Amino acid sequence: MDPYIIGITGGSGSGKTLFIQKVMEGFSREEVCLVSQDNYYRPRNEQPVDENGIQNFDRPESIDALKFTADLRQLIQGKIIRLTEYTFNNPAQDPVTIEFKPAPVIILEGLFIFHIEEISELIDLKLFIDAHEHIMLKRRIIRDQKERGYDLDDVLYRFEKHVMPAFNAYVLPYKKTCDLIVNNHDDFGEGLHVLQSHISKILKNYSINR
Repeated sequence: MDPYIIGITGGSGSGKTLFIQKVMEGFSREEVCLVSQDNYYRPRNEQPVDENGIQNFDRPESIDALKFTADLRQLIQGKIIRLTEYTFNNPAQDPVTIEFKPAPVIILEGLFIFHIEEISELIDLKLFIDAHEHIMLKRRIIRDQKERGYDLDDVLYRFEKHVMPAFNAYVLPYKKTCDLIVNNHDDFGEGLHVLQSHISKILKNYSINR
């Protein structure tokens, strides 16, 4: 049987990472494989720049969509995928080799997974993580200072000039096409339960039909 593919998107800072971490805690890596779009960013010297010469990672062309699609297709065919972790500009973070192993359920997460047509058409269930703009900004500030080494002015500039324009153009329009919308303004517990229950049913059916 082909794996069941779940796509999860939402604005930067909407809480996708924590939500997915909680989802994955309910299953083994043999049952669910997680693939993040973040590891398919093009090298920094190939990133588009804005009118002020600032690299803009919040554009669809920032992603190597061809490799992303090719790797996903190979994973669907039962092949193991290995690639080097993308660390943006954080010198304190040593990149490691990431391994994606075939599993009955594959979760794809990222900003542009519904916008990239070749990826979107492979997805069986589409999920949107929703959060208020001020909440996304707060989470973005904390993450970018901690994980990517950006100072506050840089974070605010990118949020205004890059993040929100990209969200409105390439992420938000797909909300209406999603099968499940998880509100994460305060707590995503209900949405987490729904998705984990659905995955459990998929795994049960997979086991029966093998």
